[in-house]
Amino acid sequence: MHILQSTEEFEQFKSSTAVIFEFTADWCGDCRFIDPFMPEVVEKFPEYTFVKVDRDKFLDLCIDLGIIGIPSFLAYENGIELGRFVSKDRKTQQEIESFISNLK
Repeated sequence: MHILQSTEEFEQFKSSTAVIFEFTADWCGDCRFIDPFMPEVVEKFPEYTFVKVDRDKFLDLCIDLGIIGIPSFLAYENGIELGRFVSKDRKTQQEIESFISNLK
């Protein structure tokens, strides 16, 4: 899993590949809940590049994208939004995998 370093990098990932952005924060308990199983999710979907976005470092980006709660997921392919799983609710591995499976 990549860790986003800049908004420019966000635009590069967004426009050049099938990518899933995971919006998270160190202090977020629900984000820590999904950490143990996210490597397995990443492994199940090798067609996607996964990029972790620290909400606190990229607050303006999150506001622009309408990311209100974390953890949340936003998927793009070649600059086109494929889908979003955005809420403040805790997410299970099954819910995340279902979201990704239904993107195309």
